[in-house]
This record gives sequence, structure tokens and C-alpha cells, in this order.
Amino acid sequence: MRLVLASNNAKKLAELQVLFTPLGMDLVTQGSLGIAEAQEPFHTFVENALVKARHAAHESASAAIADDSGLSVEALGGAPGVLSARYATLFDRPKSDADNNAVLLEQMQGKSDRAARFVCALVAVRSADDPEPLIAMGRWQGQLLTTLQGAGGFGYDPLLFIPSLNASVAQLSAEQKNALSHRALASVDLLKQMREVWHLG
Repeated sequence: MRLVLASNNAKKLAELQVLFTPLGMDLVTQGSLGIAEAQEPFHTFVENALVKARHAAHESASAAIADDSGLSVEALGGAPGVLSARYATLFDRPKSDADNNAVLLEQMQGKSDRAARFVCALVAVRSADDPEPLIAMGRWQGQLLTTLQGAGGFGYDPLLFIPSLNASVAQLSAEQKNALSHRALASVDLLKQMREVWHLG
């Protein structure tokens, strides 16, 4: 069964391919099919993931999956949230991981509450008008560091410290991250739903 990923992020594709191998699904990016990215006008991860999944399903005429994820920081009222990938642009800075991390550190100056979490919403639809989308959430709790640590991963990985592992996400191996991350937690839930509702696997 072909499943179109509503993203052109190669690193995200690589993570999800490993996670969805048990179902024997052929995961392809929408970009490889010439499908443009959907608008993400909403304020929640679930709503944005749903609109992206429906868009990819409509354009590809096949089942689709979408991930909307980001960093939620307690002291910033949940920001950067759904704007995580382009957080720096809110402060007239370029859209890049380096600038996003730099802006976040600036916004956290003087704040004692460093609680933060990675959040992932995964949505799967069998078609664009599927009345029963499968929705899964994953949350990975940690603490924000004051300096970048580690060279692995992407995004805010060098800034989120996981106390139970005594490491930042960027210091973990790909295998560790795939087993423990917010995306992994959401994927486990979604795989369970796919088996039960879509009768896969």
C-alpha cells in the first residue's frame, strides 16, 4: 500500500520509513510526486497535520500521512509551537535551524522555568474525504539547555535535554531517537490504529 508523506523533509522521511517498516508500506514524499506543500493556517498541531494529510491524499489520489511537530516551551506559553520551523522569521531573521535556536535562546534569557517538550501530531487518511482520520499524539518532555549540545538530529535537538538519558536529543544515536522520540511515540499509536481500523499488518 502506498502512503504519501505530506512533507519534503528528507530527515523526517528517513525517521518515519524506519518506524513504518513493520506494516510493509511504501512511504513516498509528496514532493517526489510533484505535489506542492499545503498551507498550514491553524494554531494546533492536529489541525495542521489534518489539512496537510487531506491535501496530499487529494493530489495523489491515495492514502496519506502528515506530521506536524514542534517544540512547546512552558515559559513562552507554548511557543514556538506550530511555528517552530520558522520561529526566527517572526523576529526578522532567516528561516534556519541555527537562527531558530539562537532566537529561542534569546527569548529564554532571564527565565527560570526551562520545561519544554517536543510534540508530534500524526494524521493518516485513506482518502481526501476520509470521515475517520487516524490521529495520534506524542510528547517528549525535557528541559531547555542554555547552549547547544550535540551534532545529531535537526531543529531544536541540540537544545532539548532529556534528564532520564542525561543527554540532549542531538547527542542521541538515530536508533535511540527513533525508539524514544515524540514522533516514535505518536507512530506507535498510529501503527496500532492502522492495524485495528485499516486492518493492516
